[in-house]
Amino acid sequence: MKILIALGIIMSAFAGVAEGQSKAELEEQRKRAMDDITYVDKMLKTTEKEKNESVQALRIIGNKVNLRESVIRGMSEEILLLNERISLNKLALDMMENDLKILTDDYSKSIINSYKSKKVNPDLVYILSARDFNQGYKRLKYLQQITKFRRNESEIIRELKQQIEGTKERLESDLTRISELQQREVQQKDLLKDEQARKQSMVKSLGNKEKQLRKDLDEKKRIAKRIEDEIAKIIEEERTKALKSDMTPEQRLIGNNFQENKGRLPWPVERGIVTAHFGIHQHPVLKYVTEENKGIEITSNGKITARSVFKGEVSAISAISGANMTVIIRHGTFLSVYSNLVNVKVKKGATVETKQEVGEVYADPRADNNCILKFMIFEQKNALDPEQWISKN
Repeated sequence: MKILIALGIIMSAFAGVAEGQSKAELEEQRKRAMDDITYVDKMLKTTEKEKNESVQALRIIGNKVNLRESVIRGMSEEILLLNERISLNKLALDMMENDLKILTDDYSKSIINSYKSKKVNPDLVYILSARDFNQGYKRLKYLQQITKFRRNESEIIRELKQQIEGTKERLESDLTRISELQQREVQQKDLLKDEQARKQSMVKSLGNKEKQLRKDLDEKKRIAKRIEDEIAKIIEEERTKALKSDMTPEQRLIGNNFQENKGRLPWPVERGIVTAHFGIHQHPVLKYVTEENKGIEITSNGKITARSVFKGEVSAISAISGANMTVIIRHGTFLSVYSNLVNVKVKKGATVETKQEVGEVYADPRADNNCILKFMIFEQKNALDPEQWISKN
């Protein structure tokens, strides 16, 4: 019986602590997603006002749909966790209530038996009727132990009642939370339907402009090729320079530190959303057409400044037609690339610190005046996925 009591209390406590931590994490993730949705809404205001339909606007609303879906998934996961915790607490409650009944019955019987015994054979008579002093002393200690045992039993009963009340309160709180989450989940699903409908409408509308989209895509590829050729040239120059002269101990240390911070580097802008991912992807409108990115595109709202993701040396600053200015920063054997800048704030050969401003991101009137930074990371000639290097937050 005591084992059951302990097990019930442990299970209840474990469920409250372990699941509480997961719940807090889910709430934090949902808060970040909702903040991002609010941020994306600011980007879409111009689009809604001017009825401006573009691939970039489509990517932004697609990002919003993904965020909304992540919020709904988070809510579903939290409801699942709460239901699991409710099941554990119900099991613990049943066990504790069963033990409480057994304890209470035993305690009641012991009190009744003690009362009957005292009427027939009072404690004092019981002690004085001993054969000798030693036996009398032992009887006294025995009576004291019985009294202590009953007192302990009453303490256990009281603590168990408190545990039961606490468990019931947690159950009520969790049930209330589930009800709230389910209502909010319905609201989020309604919003998601509207956003998905808007996305499909935009895809359909843009699909009627296939010739212009293909022309824009070809122009984008030409610009991307010029950027990549220029970057390849700069990278080759850097590689040749590195082969001719060994890196200094400081450069080697910076490179090692850069690699050790994979997944923890700060974002190259203070705030933004990824609207084009690394690698080969299906075009959002054109069927059977793919796009290849050697980096990622981060879209931001308002006046945005690009910043270095790590300490390093400015290797090159180049003007590329159709892509404004490009800055390349060397971090040992790694290079970080910031493209589509204006008002560059660094000079070639200068040493920069982590989060130091590099230049302003161009506000593109064709993209509702949002700022689109093309950000890349290379190790020697190999393009790396920047999203695996920058912080998830």
